[in-house]
Amino acid sequence: EMKDDEKRKVQDDQKAKNILTSGLSSDEFFHTARCKSAKEIWNMLEVTHEGTTDVRRARRNTLVFEYKAFQMMNGETISELQTRFTHIVNHLLGLGKTFEDEELNIKILNCLTRTWEPKITTIKESKNLATMTMEALFGKLLAYEHELTQQSCA
Repeated sequence: EMKDDEKRKVQDDQKAKNILTSGLSSDEFFHTARCKSAKEIWNMLEVTHEGTTDVRRARRNTLVFEYKAFQMMNGETISELQTRFTHIVNHLLGLGKTFEDEELNIKILNCLTRTWEPKITTIKESKNLATMTMEALFGKLLAYEHELTQQSCA
């Protein structure tokens, strides 16, 4: 005969298992079928979605390398550059890295190709890189890119 305390633990575990599995895809649900407790399901999902500590460390190291080596590619538009850069930064933020606006802004300006020199100088001279958001900087760059394309069409 189960004691009330044990019965409650079994019921609580069953509730937790139901909550954890209710939002899973059919594939993930299938993978949890062998798990005996809510804790086992949780651990399996954690490793599946976040990876082990070693996997996270390796992923972070790769992203840090990509961030440090980041450069504008030949023929790349500001919009394409923004997508690539934001992808790396967001993944690093997700892994616990923090950035100051100024650091990101300087990184963006330093990765641009030579054709951007006049605009880089103007933006750096405005001395508000510490307070400007990355999105605002990309807005300025997009506007300048638009001017450049208008000039080349004229």
